[in-house]
Amino acid sequence: MSRLAVPKTYKLFIGGGFPRSESGRTYEVARADGAFLANAAKASRKDARDAVVAARGAVGGWAGATAYNRGQVLYRIAELLEGRRAQFVAEIEDAEGATRAQAAAQVDEAIDRWVWYAGWADKFAQVAGNANPVAGPYFNISVPEPTGVVAI
Repeated sequence: MSRLAVPKTYKLFIGGGFPRSESGRTYEVARADGAFLANAAKASRKDARDAVVAARGAVGGWAGATAYNRGQVLYRIAELLEGRRAQFVAEIEDAEGATRAQAAAQVDEAIDRWVWYAGWADKFAQVAGNANPVAGPYFNISVPEPTGVVAI
């Protein structure tokens, strides 16, 4: 007995949820050999605005968290990626036509990058911020601060 293939449909990730595109449009994602791999949601301008609104709503909580806590969140992402490593390796193999070793190296680099940023979360202010020399009887101190949302 043969089974009907159930193609994957990727949705958007906005505000902690996975909504479909406002327009309902999708585009096909192909494997390296040109065969169909999945459908992906094609975001509209309204979807982009919704994402920016959701991100602006989250900035206060993220900026107000301690550097230690932000580092814990980033490290947790690395742990989750490590736990699903085999899945991501297989998906990179399918999507890019990479060898298992190449795909594994890509996933390992991503995990290492998350750990790197998690480690810097509570050290960044000490490295980037400092006392600046000025000519006068006062202090000038630089402290890096979150400044807002960037949409890419």
